[in-house]
Amino acid sequence: MKGSSDRYTYRVAWSEEDREYVGLCAEFPGLSWLARTPEASLRGIRKAVASVVRDMIESGERVPVAISTRRFSGKFIVRVPPEVHRRLVREACESNVSLNRLVSAKLAE
Repeated sequence: MKGSSDRYTYRVAWSEEDREYVGLCAEFPGLSWLARTPEASLRGIRKAVASVVRDMIESGERVPVAISTRRFSGKFIVRVPPEVHRRLVREACESNVSLNRLVSAKLAE
């Protein structure tokens, strides 16, 4: 399977509920593929995504861009309650670092 669908973000996890492995694709959250082995679930979800991408192209729909090929600025806005903001500012001041550095470190944990 060659093409842009190979660049999508795939994940395989055990589904206790289904008692099988489930293949998932981050760019297509509505798709999944169940199989008895992790390898089979990955093959299955990749084929399902390729099929959906082909159908979308044929029908003129916009195909999702792969996360791996997107450009990210490194900036995003997070809204928190005022009391959380105050606590984080206090912690940053006490640690002698910027609020940005403190929050970035916490997110990276």
